[in-house]
Amino acid sequence: MRIQASVRNSRNDHEAVVSTGGQSQRIEIAPKAAGHGSSVNGGELLLLALATCYCNDLYREAAKRQIVIHSVEVTAEAEFSVEGQAASSVSYRVRVTAAAAEAAILDLLHHTDHVAEIQNTLRAAVPVRLASAEAVVAP
Repeated sequence: MRIQASVRNSRNDHEAVVSTGGQSQRIEIAPKAAGHGSSVNGGELLLLALATCYCNDLYREAAKRQIVIHSVEVTAEAEFSVEGQAASSVSYRVRVTAAAAEAAILDLLHHTDHVAEIQNTLRAAVPVRLASAEAVVAP
């Protein structure tokens, strides 16, 4: 399954589009108040990806175990100390209310941590490369 995200930005205009398997959708993110760039930074989106992945995967894994989840709260955080440096102390917390025994819910939470794709991508330290770069001279 191919997943893609793109950003298009110009003064006072910011467009973010994500796509999975050819199905695209726009995500509303305002431009910075100064006009250029996104009002949301990449670190925030990275942590949102961690939280979103874990939340979605919890429902997927719970369905396999026939556990009914009533609510999920996931909070991800990291420390970004120096410009240009990777994050440190990346972690997340989860609180789940479900119709199951506490031990079954805890087992589900730990299992999901092991199969969550975004978490595993970061843990594997997947190389990221600049595939192409194009400069266009403004008139």
